[in-house]
Amino acid sequence: MSLEQPRQRDVGVTPDGELDYDELADLLEEYLLDREEHMNAQGFVVRPDEVAAVLETLREEAGFDHLSLVTAQDYQDRYESIYHLKKYSDPTHELSVVVPTTRENPLSQSAAPVFETANWHEREAYDLVGIEYDEHPDLRRILLPETWQGHPLSSDYNQDQPQIVPLREQADPMEHKTQAPDEQDAMFVNIGPHHPATHGVLHLKTVLDGEQVVDVDPDIGYLHRCEEQMCEQSTYRHQIMPYPDRWDYISAGILNEWAYARTAETLADIEVPDYAQVIRTMSAEMCRIAAHLLAVGTFALDIYGDFTAIFMYAITDREKVQHLLEDLTGQRLMFNYLRLGGLAWDLPEPREEYFENVRNFCEYIPERLEEYHNLLTGNELFQMRVLDTGVLPPEKAKDYGCTGPVARASGIDYDLRRDDPYGYYDELEFDVVTRDGCDNFARASVRLEEIRQSARIIEQCVDLLEDWPEDEREIQSNVPRTLKPDPDTEVYKAVEGAKGELGIYIRSDGSDKPGRFKIRSPAFCNLQSMEVLAEGEYIPDMVAALGSLDIVLGEVDR
Repeated sequence: MSLEQPRQRDVGVTPDGELDYDELADLLEEYLLDREEHMNAQGFVVRPDEVAAVLETLREEAGFDHLSLVTAQDYQDRYESIYHLKKYSDPTHELSVVVPTTRENPLSQSAAPVFETANWHEREAYDLVGIEYDEHPDLRRILLPETWQGHPLSSDYNQDQPQIVPLREQADPMEHKTQAPDEQDAMFVNIGPHHPATHGVLHLKTVLDGEQVVDVDPDIGYLHRCEEQMCEQSTYRHQIMPYPDRWDYISAGILNEWAYARTAETLADIEVPDYAQVIRTMSAEMCRIAAHLLAVGTFALDIYGDFTAIFMYAITDREKVQHLLEDLTGQRLMFNYLRLGGLAWDLPEPREEYFENVRNFCEYIPERLEEYHNLLTGNELFQMRVLDTGVLPPEKAKDYGCTGPVARASGIDYDLRRDDPYGYYDELEFDVVTRDGCDNFARASVRLEEIRQSARIIEQCVDLLEDWPEDEREIQSNVPRTLKPDPDTEVYKAVEGAKGELGIYIRSDGSDKPGRFKIRSPAFCNLQSMEVLAEGEYIPDMVAALGSLDIVLGEVDR
């Protein structure tokens, strides 16, 4: 007789595994003001002074342990914060907690005591929209300078007001941040934003006790380009699609495009032909390989300055992928290949030659990966630098909303390609790569093995495309020239980007342009975990930890 007890189901889940929103409403009965219908999930409207209690109840009793995104927006009569909740065990279980506040007093309780990842999200909402969060541990601007006047995404923002930066004595940067046992031995060090090891214009405000890091505060916003606001000023059908390529501008263009396409297609109820879905899947995995190769190559450069071998190996192989993507899209970085409802054009001719080139690359990958393992993961110097450094326990990774290779290297089995299928992924075979090391080594190892799985997916796509009947090669569905979704229709959808969950929230205002467009950047969430990765480490180990996150500041700042 087995003594093993059956797992107790989360509150709000039916025996069939579906969400029961009525049961969740009963769970939150004492807090609930109203219910809203969003396209992906119901919205539960709660009081602004009960946010922490609501979120803690949903996490502890209903299993919503992933705060994916916080969206802030303003209406004529109110401000509103939306907490998009998911489950790491099943991301199709989605729920939105909607928190309205008055325009006269936009004050809401902070969610940071419940989810650490809310810290940066709420700071961004305060910075750009103007909502203040009571009990927030560090409510200050995050993308704009501290001296900035007004909140640019608020409807009452005066664009003509002068921005004056006063010359004043700087406050002691260690006044509130130092945790060193003896403040006389503590030292404040600026790392970046010009330093090459910061992977772009990132400023790390670092406090040292001797040679050990006791606190690090990532200072972002140097590359903020108002991507969300530009998308809000552009039409769904034609003008938004070129922008996503510029978020993670290194290699992940089609993955970025797909995040927008999936959200807008859900919003406008657009079907995509299966043939186009296969090509999307193939090209997206090419971008994933290119992104991971660059991540591994620059990581080796950060760790022990290996330019000749690993970095150039990675760049050489990345060039092979770029050639395939250039043949397909006509571009090497800013692809602009996806269209709502399909693709810009079909595969290059002659098709047989293109398929042969793709197959040759996929067959080349497994043997090449063995060389990477011999030169990198099997390298004693590399192991000394990355094993047991930059440790991110799984519970901390979830608390900070980490996804992608960063989460999977901490043993979190979470991948939207499998868990919330889109494109053609549910028809293909691949493994989700996880590691239990939780350290810098594990994150590099996951990326290398994901390259193998991506090549496996691409080969299956080629098999399908080769046999696809010529008269059924439909690359574009019938999409209206002008898209005008119903007013106040809201949706949040995401794809598995190279760096993790890349999601888009859109609220329609009834016009041909979004009323609100919010980007959920995986690098933004992953970077917030730096304070955990670096605490107690030496500066070289902190540099390694930063490299292991594989951030791109264009995506962090947007």
